Amino acid sequence: MTDEGWEFVEGAVEKWADVARTATTSGTAVSAGTYETTTHARAVDPEFRATAVSRHDWTCPVSGVDHPGLLDVAHVLSWSEYPEYRANLANVLPLSKTHHAAFNRELFTIDREYRLQLNPSFETESELLQRTVLDRTGERISLPDESLNPEYVVQHNAALEWV
Repeated sequence: MTDEGWEFVEGAVEKWADVARTATTSGTAVSAGTYETTTHARAVDPEFRATAVSRHDWTCPVSGVDHPGLLDVAHVLSWSEYPEYRANLANVLPLSKTHHAAFNRELFTIDREYRLQLNPSFETESELLQRTVLDRTGERISLPDESLNPEYVVQHNAALEWV
C-alpha cells in the first residue's frame, strides 16, 4: 500500500469510528488500527455448489431460507477430515449461513431418518434458532430422495458425544 493509502486508512479509522485512535473504556485501553493477516479460504466449485443447492430447490431444509447468497453447502462428513468426500453430492446439504455454523459447532444434527436432534447443552435466546431448531427437535426435515447418504449422517453422528 502506498503512503497515501496508509494515510487514508489511518485517517478513516479516526474519522469514521468517531473516536481518537486510542480510547479508554472503564480503565481498559482499546485501539483501532490495521494489521496484516493470512487467511485460508475454501473454494467450492461453483457448478458443484449450484448443483447441490438446486437439488434442494435453493432452500435451506432447516430454516426455509431461500436466498442463494445466504446459503452454504454444508458437509456432513467434514471438509477437513474427509477430503475424499468434498465433492460428493450425497455428503452435502444447503444450509443458511447461521444454520451451517450451528451444525459445524455441533449445536444440532440430523439423524438417519433426517430428524433434527439438538445438543442438550445448546441454549439460545435467538428467536430464529428457537423457531427453526429448538422448537423443531425430533421433526423430520424435508430432503429429496437419495440426496443425502444416511450412512454419512450415521458416521458424522458417531463422533458426537451427545447423540
